[in-house]
Formats: sequence, C-alpha cells, structure tokens
Amino acid sequence: MSDRLTMQDPRTQYPQPPFPRQPQPVPGEAAKMDPVPDHGEDSYRGSGKLTGRRALVTGGDSGIGRAAAIAFAREGADVAISYLPAEKADAAEVLRLIEAEGRKAIDLPGDITDETWCRTMVDQAVEQLGGLDVLVINAGRQQHRENIAEVSSADFDQTLKTNLYAMHWIAQAAVPHLPTGASVITTASVQAYDPSAILLDYATTKAGIVAYTKALAKQLIEKGIRANVVAPGPFWTPLQSSGGQPSEAVMEFGSKSQFGRPGQPVEIAPIYVLLASQEGSFLTGEVYGVTGGAGVA
Repeated sequence: MSDRLTMQDPRTQYPQPPFPRQPQPVPGEAAKMDPVPDHGEDSYRGSGKLTGRRALVTGGDSGIGRAAAIAFAREGADVAISYLPAEKADAAEVLRLIEAEGRKAIDLPGDITDETWCRTMVDQAVEQLGGLDVLVINAGRQQHRENIAEVSSADFDQTLKTNLYAMHWIAQAAVPHLPTGASVITTASVQAYDPSAILLDYATTKAGIVAYTKALAKQLIEKGIRANVVAPGPFWTPLQSSGGQPSEAVMEFGSKSQFGRPGQPVEIAPIYVLLASQEGSFLTGEVYGVTGGAGVA
C-alpha cells in the first residue's frame, strides 16, 4: 500500500497498466478487482475537518463513493451509505471501517432508479443520523455500447434514471433538511466535456449533472448552502470492469493519462472532503476536475 504522505513520483505511486483481463457482471465488486483499488482503507488519514457532520453518500460501497465515505468518517463525520443490494459484501466492509472510527454508520441498500426509494432513503438517513449536513450524489451507471444502434431505449432509460432522475429525486428530498452551511456534492466526469464515442448515454448524463448542479447552486446559496461538482477522469473502480469499458480497454485503463496509470479512489477523496468542509466556504457552482492531466473543458 502506498504511503500517501511520503514524497514520491506520482507516476509510479500506484499500479500501472497493463492489468489482467477481469470482466465482472454488473454492478461489480471492488474486492474482485486486480489490483484491488485503494479507497483509503489503510492510506487515508483524517484531521477532524468534518467533526460532527452528518453525511449521506450514494454509491458508497465501492469506487469514489467508498473513498469519500471512508474519508468523511476519518474526518469525524457520521456517514450513511446507499448502494444496490447486490453490492452488500463491499458495503459491509465500508460500514465496518466507518464504525472503526467511532462514527455512526447507516446502512441503506436499495435501487435509486425507484423514486419512492430515493425519497425514503433520504428520510431514513435524516432520521438515523439526526439530520443531514453533507449530501454526496455519486452512484452512477456506465455501460459501453460500440455505436448508436446498440444503445437501446432500455439502456438510455436506465442510465438517465440512475444518473439524472435519481439525482433530482434525492436532492429534492434532501434540500428541505439541509441547514445553513450544508454542502451538496455531485459526481460528473471528464465525459461531460470530452465524451467517448462508446459512452453516448453516460456522457449525456454527466453533462446534465454539471448543468443541474450549477443551477442548484444558484438556488441554494440563497439559503447559505453550497453545491459543487467533482469531474473525475480515469479512476480504477468496478464501474469499468463491470461493462463500463470493453475488457481490452480495462487492461490498459489509465495508460493515456499523463501519469500513465488510472487514479486510485483515495486520490480524489480529499476533494470531497474540501467541498464538504468549512474550508470550502467560498466554493459553490464549481467543477473540480481530477482527470490525470486531461482538464475538464
């Protein structure tokens, strides 16, 4: 495991491709990836930046959501995570890590393509956490299709419901509970600005997330609440190996970044902490690109 506090060459700090062929069924499991992603389980060290905060993180079982949830707990927050029931094994480990920090861990399995569940999930998080100060809308669907003819109406519908509709349902349910000083963070992608040919529906939703969050930020600042976007580039998560990219592309995933490797989820967690904390007090309507040198526009 890399020591993230020791000065070193960032190009070789984490594993570089080629990686083994490793297709997984949707939604994929972090524990079955090779190499196993670093979400900060052993490498993230907190410093109390979120002491007493209450956070809800969607897609908190693996990938970027897992890294954010672990970091939030290490920074002193109680954390509720939502995830698909099929991701229970990964989620159990995250819940254990949150509790190991002496923080409250709230378990919220369910399908966010269901509007009723989205609203119920928020209500349960608020009730069990005793309120809500940080909302991270992160869960997403990505399934590559080689050309437009292969993007079925069912594909398009599922991607939009997971990435856009759920964001709206969750935000709409959560906003009435958010106090002055709260923070909303959404996860978009470099795909919003530089879309891949094989990710028509996914890229469309990620551009939508940017626009929605910027508009929401203009509404919420009138209540003293901030809303920002994180736009990742290539990060080593189960989203890729479970159909987000072709198997051959997964084997070389991240090789075209300026680092010659993909990012590890722990490397993006500090951005979520900044945006959630009072240290980000002058940040709203912003898009934070973490793309391995590709930029976001």
